This record gives sequence, structure tokens and C-alpha cells, in this order.
Amino acid sequence: MAERYVGIDLNEKYAMVSYYAQGMSEPGTFSMVTGSEAYQIPVCLCKKKDGMQWLYGEEAKRYAKEEKTVCMDGLLKKALASESVESEGTLYEAADLLFLFLKKLLTLPPQNGEEPLPEKIVITTENMNLEYRKLFGLFAERMGISSECLLLLDYRESFYFYAFSQQQELCRNDVVLYYYTVGKLFCWILNREKQTVPQVVTLEEKRYEAMLTERDEAFSRLVKESLKGKIVSTVYLIGDGFDGGWMKHSLAVLCCGRRVFMGKNLFCKGACYAAAAKSGKEDWPYVFMGDNELKLNISLKVERQGKPEFFTMITAGENWYEAGGECEVILKGTPSVEFWFQPPRSMEASVRSLELKDLPLREERTTRLRITAKPVAADRIVFRIIDLGFGEIVRSSEKVWEYMVTV
Repeated sequence: MAERYVGIDLNEKYAMVSYYAQGMSEPGTFSMVTGSEAYQIPVCLCKKKDGMQWLYGEEAKRYAKEEKTVCMDGLLKKALASESVESEGTLYEAADLLFLFLKKLLTLPPQNGEEPLPEKIVITTENMNLEYRKLFGLFAERMGISSECLLLLDYRESFYFYAFSQQQELCRNDVVLYYYTVGKLFCWILNREKQTVPQVVTLEEKRYEAMLTERDEAFSRLVKESLKGKIVSTVYLIGDGFDGGWMKHSLAVLCCGRRVFMGKNLFCKGACYAAAAKSGKEDWPYVFMGDNELKLNISLKVERQGKPEFFTMITAGENWYEAGGECEVILKGTPSVEFWFQPPRSMEASVRSLELKDLPLREERTTRLRITAKPVAADRIVFRIIDLGFGEIVRSSEKVWEYMVTV
């Protein structure tokens, strides 16, 4: 059976759903109106007066208006704030309503046989912080979705996966996205270092105030300023701010030597591409270095079957919220553990030694250690080392060493 992936773009007002399976040339996006590009699904619910059915999206809004009942919206913001919502005298937890809405979205993509859920579900939001991760983690728990099945991205990372899943001529040089929505306009510029293996991709972000008057001329000036000195292959225009057909001169400026695309569903399609890339089924020769991504590979130098090698605890490019590593080793030599820190674009590494203070004196190779590395921020790692002893030969001292290392 071909693997299936679902990408959900979720914001305060709308959701969009893309789906991707082996054999498809690109992800498809579900439209609420067959044959159209009505991708945006309002994030709202309404319970029918007979109490037997929940409606969502445009159908919920329509029913609430016709029947003069409550349409519950703002579910994402209220769920993050742990608020309750009242409807027809009944109180509901906003998180429960949001989870019901998401569950309904998962029924939209074409089902394959009797498989109840896709192999990977990817949710992308403008900013994927810790509060969002806790909320969606609870959703996964309620749905019985494993941590391996759920992937959480922000829009920047979704853009990265989308951009580098396109034909090479579209990402040969820098790739730019303008994201224009209520009250704000972002410019994101992706650049890759072609000499490194894997190729390191960085994102430059510029933020601008919303253009209230003479938008065409204002955007023309903004484009010239933001792209000055850049060699750009492709530009993407995303967001409701670009609606209305107001771009005339600015579009001519954008299209000068560049390919330009406009649409709504880039982020949910990028989420599907992320699922495919992270599945490991195909080669992905890039590593993304965004604000939430770890900038260093962290390894232990170990000996396996008499030969030295490096055991990777944390890989550069992993999101710090999700990264972490654990291993068990036999201690050799001094009571300390050395960690090697190496940027992916460098051949050199720095070494930091963590002392195992008050570790009992023992014969060589009779101390087994459990070592864990867990980021608590993009630039801070907590290392935890536990003395396990050596089976029945040497009892554990039950000592634990914990170090916070800034990288």
C-alpha cells in the first residue's frame, strides 16, 4: 500500500488540507467546491439543533445563520488560552472543539482502503512555538496518533520544503516568499550553500508594516529594497493581502528575470513535501537552519568492535523541540565524557569534557553509563549521565550528573 501524507495549514481563521501519496507528481489540495480553488475552510463548528451532528466550515456558518444558532469560531486562539465556549446552554472546552474540527479535516483527503489515518500528519502554523506543540501533542494523544506520525512545522520550514521540492531551475539561486496577511508583510529569502554536504539552507527574514495606501507603488519599492544585490530564481506571493488585482507595476518589477507564482496553498503542500522528505524513502540533500533548528552536530567518540567511530546524539538541522538522543556506553579511562560539537559546514569540531565527579573507583571498563542529550532551546542542551554500574558484577552508585551547555 502506498504511503499517504496529509498536510494541514492552520491559522486563526482558516485551514487548508493537502494530501500526497506515492505515484502523485505533487500534493493535491482539497477544495470545498468541486472544480474550484476554494481551499480555505473556516475554523468553526456548529451543532445542529437536533443534537445529532456537528457541522464545520462554510456549512457551519450557513446553518448557524439560517437557524439563528451559535457558530463557534476562534477555536485555535481559545484552545491555546484554555478557554471554554458556550453554545445553546452547554459549555465546551475550546480544545475539544478544535480537535473535533481537525478530526473532520482528516476525513477530507481520499482514503486508501480501510486505513483510518495517513502514515504522517503534518500541521503547519505561522509560528510553531511550545504552546502549539503541547496543544497538538494532546490532539495526537486523543486520536491515538504516535509521535512518529505527527510532524509540526512553522510556515518558514514549510516554505523551505516546498521550494526545494520543485524543479531545479526554480531553486538554482535564492528563493523568495512574500507573505502578506492582516496587518503584516514578511519577506523570506532562502539561500543554500552548494559546496557543503548536505547543502545548508538558511532563511533571511524581513518584516514590513502593512501597506495602507498606494499599495502597488509601495510594494514595488519594497521589492527593490528587499531583493537588492540578490540573485533570485523564483518568487512566491502568499496571503490574502495580495487579493484584489492591485498589483500592476510591482508585478512587472517582480517578474524581471524571475519566475513568480501566486497562490493560497503553498504551506499545506510544503507540509506534505516535508512528510515525504522526512520519511527517508528518497534522498534529501539539504539541511535547514532556521531559528528553531539546531546549528551543530553533537557526537560521542566511541569504540565499536575495536574501531573508533562517532555516535551522533543530535543532528544539525533538527528542530530543538523534537530533537534528542540517548545511548549507553562502557566508560574507558578518566571519569569524564567528551562531546564533540561540529557545524555541518565545517571540518573542525570543538570538544567539551563533562566530569563525572565522585564516581566510585572501579576496574577499567566496569562502569556502564546512560547518556541523554535534550535541547531546551536552540542554543542550549541538557546532558544527563546516569551511572548504571555493571550488571551483577558492580552495583550502580545511582549517581546522576546533569549539565547545561550553551552552544
